[in-house]
Amino acid sequence: MRPITPQDLWKLRRVGQPEPLPGGEAAVVPITQYDAAENRGRTRLHLVTAAGESRPLTREDADSTAPAVDPTGRRLAFIRKSGEDDPGRLCVMRLDGGEAQCLTEFPLGAVAPRWLPDGSALLVWSPVYRDHPGLDATRAERDARKQSKVKARVTEDRIYRYWDRWLTGGEVHHLFRVDATTGEAADLTPGWTCPIDFEEAGTGYDVSPDGRQVVFHALAVDPPYDDLRFGVYTLDLDGGAPALVDPDGPPSQRRPRYAPDGAALLYGVQYDWPGFYADRIRLVRLDLESGERTGLTEDWDRSPTGWEFTPDGAQIVFAAEDDARCSLFAIPAGGGVPRVLAPGGWVHGPRPVADGRVWCRVESLTRPAEVAIVAAGRLEAVGHHNDDLLAALDMGVTEEVRFPGADGAEIQMWVTYPPGFDAGRRWPLVHNIHGGPHGVNGDQWHWRWNAQVFAAAGYVVAAVNFHGSSSWSNEFARGIQGAWGDKPTADVLAATDHLLGRGFIDPGRMAIAGGSYGGYLVAWLIGQTDRFRAAICHAGVTNLLGQYATDITHGRRAAFGGEPWHDMEPIRRWSPTESLADVVTPTLVIHGEQDYRVVVTQGLELYGILKAKGVEARLVYYPDEGHWILKPQNSLHWYGEFLGWLERYLGRPMPKPE
Repeated sequence: MRPITPQDLWKLRRVGQPEPLPGGEAAVVPITQYDAAENRGRTRLHLVTAAGESRPLTREDADSTAPAVDPTGRRLAFIRKSGEDDPGRLCVMRLDGGEAQCLTEFPLGAVAPRWLPDGSALLVWSPVYRDHPGLDATRAERDARKQSKVKARVTEDRIYRYWDRWLTGGEVHHLFRVDATTGEAADLTPGWTCPIDFEEAGTGYDVSPDGRQVVFHALAVDPPYDDLRFGVYTLDLDGGAPALVDPDGPPSQRRPRYAPDGAALLYGVQYDWPGFYADRIRLVRLDLESGERTGLTEDWDRSPTGWEFTPDGAQIVFAAEDDARCSLFAIPAGGGVPRVLAPGGWVHGPRPVADGRVWCRVESLTRPAEVAIVAAGRLEAVGHHNDDLLAALDMGVTEEVRFPGADGAEIQMWVTYPPGFDAGRRWPLVHNIHGGPHGVNGDQWHWRWNAQVFAAAGYVVAAVNFHGSSSWSNEFARGIQGAWGDKPTADVLAATDHLLGRGFIDPGRMAIAGGSYGGYLVAWLIGQTDRFRAAICHAGVTNLLGQYATDITHGRRAAFGGEPWHDMEPIRRWSPTESLADVVTPTLVIHGEQDYRVVVTQGLELYGILKAKGVEARLVYYPDEGHWILKPQNSLHWYGEFLGWLERYLGRPMPKPE
């Protein structure tokens, strides 16, 4: 066996969300495999049985995603892309063999197919231009834009970019009914003008059991998006306009699901969104006849995700973070105390089936995601898509540690040790600081910031869940609002002291690394202490005022402690660039040009200050990446820069792999 390398990450298959067949004996699973030399990946749909057998269903020369199995379990709908210029077509194939039939040629593609209950047609979302809403008009406008020499982007909207893409093109998703045999398409929302979501559309909708209605979540405001609200809408499929089910309700209403008998809707709400985007998610049940709303999880201080009814309608199954893990839970459909179905690790994406089993995915800090089934209180990984490669790799041991942090609060962290770790030696330490800030270092596999790869190079890797982290209480997450650098700094330094006290960390060889908010905390820490020998700041927030160039500016007052036109003091107080007078720590600064969440000037400003002060610094700038480094060859380059910087200042305790 040998330690894992960055190259291994791109050889491992990436297992997607299973979609079970009606009987539950098998599921259709997207499996993505990358070719690093070609700098691309391909996603194929596989049929995975409960016994663990897996066979590909779709072609290897195209991307096939978003599987939807018909009510009989005999046909599969999915979205196929044959190349980078293919926007995506809705295709249908028989599960017992044969070539797929592509039903649509929508000008801007299609996403998220769902079958009508009688199997006669599918629903699918497709973007059209708001000012050219018909398919033919959108096609003509698309072609005209391609030919135009003017590439200017013009807007009066408050939200005009999102993560790594512009929103100024006027695209809005419409819902289409597509005949499953002929491909004839009918626009069900011809006058619709609101974005379904800024994420990929389609994850938040459902079809009623009788096939007469659809429910979806979407923005409840039109441009310019000065306010930011999401509502749940119903739409009669035989005509009419979408109608909000609770127009005066909470500002975030998402992911509606019909009860199997069609009598009620289930959806999630947040009351303090977007002022506090990590606000606890509550499940609400709406009785469609009486209009009565019942809060199902008001007394539970965790946030359900991915909720689904069991086929008999008696239970609701969902995933939820808890104590830096993600577990599956169930509650009675009328509400109650959640009970654990499958404890994490990281268990997510539940899909309950009629025989009481739940298909899902399971992963951990030591294994990537795999298809799993929960049955009779037992979780079993039934997929084996990476077993051969993983069997050759020597993973480091991961330990859970708790220690007192800011204000004496108990803080949790994961520590990943190098393969062959010997506590009698002195080892270099690397802090792997998570982003968010309301995220979590969970017991889960990470493709872009992989603790096993860092540890394999010979570093003890600490992943601290500081104040502000999710998977604990709302109060714990709120504990950093208006003071981003305060308690998390104390927590990271307390974790450092705790590990030093155990005797196996070399105090002269310690580093801090993080991305996004994690990059913020790196930039803040190098202005507060010189105890770290090296720092790595990826896509880091360095100037809070500059974050008004970000894609979502709603909620900044609560996060930063004020608005600049009212009071600049808290913004200056907690901006890293205001606190770099004494910085000496050699720092690697990494940023992507297409990062619209933490704009590239944030990284450039930090790098410019460090160079002006004569501090050792290195800039790695990716013109074709955004907030995340996603292309295989760029990722390998990123890992090389990351590990190279650590080796330069901390040394490399482990020999480089052949």
